[in-house]
Amino acid sequence: MDLTEAHTTLLGAAAQALRGSARRVFMARTVRALGPGGQRRAERELGWDRGTIRKGARELASGFAIVDAFALRGRHRAEVQLPNLLADLEAIVSGQSQADPSFRTTRLYTRLTAAEVRRQLIAQRGYTDAQLPCVQTIGAKLNALGYYPQTVAKCKPPKRSPRPTPSSPS
Repeated sequence: MDLTEAHTTLLGAAAQALRGSARRVFMARTVRALGPGGQRRAERELGWDRGTIRKGARELASGFAIVDAFALRGRHRAEVQLPNLLADLEAIVSGQSQADPSFRTTRLYTRLTAAEVRRQLIAQRGYTDAQLPCVQTIGAKLNALGYYPQTVAKCKPPKRSPRPTPSSPS
């Protein structure tokens, strides 16, 4: 089978329109129609990956789609890698926090910054620097636990206002 420029663009567009198992099976059928040496030819002329073509050929032969397992990829959350992290964060921050002074919200304000909490995790709880997540992640975990780093104002000084003098009109 000869591949003209029109055939190449048509097959490339069709492969781009499909996703997952349907795309791989389409590629395998196309390579089968190309005959012997079809995988190398499809790789060279169409830009298809031969590993993807082989996976499609296995799917075509077995009749079952291979699951891609996208959910199993990527990085795990910090709580999965360090199961005691949230409990240790809570233990460090709970003694340094207080409720909202106006009692309008249920937020807990803490005087500790995320960087200081990270330093205390290393010093008190025995974590290593490489083991712990970055400061931004620890700040996000503190927010998720309900702690917000903010300086707590005990009382605000009164505003300076000019005192009325006896000679000023009232």
